[in-house]
Amino acid sequence: MLESNKIDKILFLDIETVPEYPEFNSLPENFKPLWEKKSKYLIKENETPEDIYNRAGIYAEFGKIVCISVGFIYFKNSEKHFRIKSYYNDDEKIILTDFIKLMASYNAKNEHVLCAHNGKEFDFPYLCRRILINDLHIPKILDLSGKKPWEISHLDTLELWKFGDYKHYTSLELLATIFNIPTPKDDIDGSQVGNVYWKDNDLKRIAKYCEKDVLTIAQLLLKYKGESLIEDANIEIIS
Repeated sequence: MLESNKIDKILFLDIETVPEYPEFNSLPENFKPLWEKKSKYLIKENETPEDIYNRAGIYAEFGKIVCISVGFIYFKNSEKHFRIKSYYNDDEKIILTDFIKLMASYNAKNEHVLCAHNGKEFDFPYLCRRILINDLHIPKILDLSGKKPWEISHLDTLELWKFGDYKHYTSLELLATIFNIPTPKDDIDGSQVGNVYWKDNDLKRIAKYCEKDVLTIAQLLLKYKGESLIEDANIEIIS
């Protein structure tokens, strides 16, 4: 599986998103009715649009990116090493600008591919939408316009696990458990990121969580390829 993909030419990434405003009442007046329309398809009995505004972060039109973590595998003395860097800031445009520069530097020769879990349904399109909203240019590695399916430089560990079953969703946490990939189970999960950002103002904590997911995605892909995992001692986080 994945024999044609060189492991050291893959950029693993994960993004963390939050509602663009701390609560429904903080929304600009012209956005409130738009969220109300959107929420009609999401609310359950006895819920209101205000009640579920904490879910707005998963929609690029109502959310924003607060962290992007990117990692890659390299070899040293025949051992796999992994290097991770996170871009996080209250100003989304700063995050995206730095990320675009990184993509340009790594993909100058069109050798690299991007890999994320559920990336084709979430991370990649979310990035593209927020890049345009911030008046920036989509980097070539993310731009699908005019490309044939085999020309798209994207891998998705969720899609690979589906094996053509488009109805099936499996979380990264479950796959890590199935494959005995060691992952820290402490601290936050994805549903808590909005509160950690808006209530605790703790971006570094969010970045740490994002970095754990990036490492897990890389380890999972190694499992798919039947290769050994990266040792803890060979993991480097760039500040």
